[in-house]
Amino acid sequence: MTPIEAIKPLLNDILENEPMSNHTSFKIGGNAEVLARPKTTEELSKIWQACRQHDIPFAILGDGTNVLVADEGIRGVVVLTNKMIQLKIDGDRIIAAAGVRLAKLAETACKAGLAGLAFASGIPGTVGGAVYMNAGAYGHDISNVCESVKIQTLAETVIQPVEQMHFGYRQSKVQEGNQLILETTFKLTPSDPEKIRKEMTDLNHQRREKQPLDFPSAGSAFKRPDGHFASKLIQDSHLKGFQIGDAQVSEKHAGFIINKGNATAKDVKDLIEAVRQKVYGNFGVWLEPEIRMLGD
Repeated sequence: MTPIEAIKPLLNDILENEPMSNHTSFKIGGNAEVLARPKTTEELSKIWQACRQHDIPFAILGDGTNVLVADEGIRGVVVLTNKMIQLKIDGDRIIAAAGVRLAKLAETACKAGLAGLAFASGIPGTVGGAVYMNAGAYGHDISNVCESVKIQTLAETVIQPVEQMHFGYRQSKVQEGNQLILETTFKLTPSDPEKIRKEMTDLNHQRREKQPLDFPSAGSAFKRPDGHFASKLIQDSHLKGFQIGDAQVSEKHAGFIINKGNATAKDVKDLIEAVRQKVYGNFGVWLEPEIRMLGD
């Protein structure tokens, strides 16, 4: 059974041979064989189950941030969850579907007078992606505010408390595979909305001042190595502005790789490897990419 035959009965919003450059923050990537955009956790779960049943490759992108899609594209079914936008406030908790953007989540919390998510207001991407990689900034991460995660496993739907999510630096239990994030419950702290708003404004000002937000990128290119900062190692290797094709180490922040206009996935991969080799040669530290690489 072909990918389109497997999921067409389950969903209306399906595109075939869709350029992923239209759906990634990097503005890079070949065609997805099938691109699916579910609106509910039920639709997402059914698509995943159908792909498993028929042995069809399956990739989930959230909002297309923090990923680099190969120039050759992606076989099988690619899912964007950014139409799954269900949000519910329950006292000092917020329950959010996997596709809710972090900026929307933080704004909802602020208006409700619930503190704890200001750090996430400027992070691109969705709740599912943030939980998957335990996204964080400014000394905080998702594990600090996550109470539980509803997960689809091979056998059933389960609620995993935060203690069982195996959160670490840019790590979570879901990375072990065969698990799908459906929604997340966040436990927050009642606070003054104006105080929360000021914190969000201050953090986003810092982000605009330091990060190259005027160019397409996938966020931080490398994880923070133990005892070091990736951006400092790259800067001290005199790699700011270093470029392969239209992929460049940002001159504004060495931890970012940006698309200057027409970068290919190969340009970015070659640049990542060149940076890793140079930094290792200078400091004996292997940088680990934070960007997820998908496709053939």
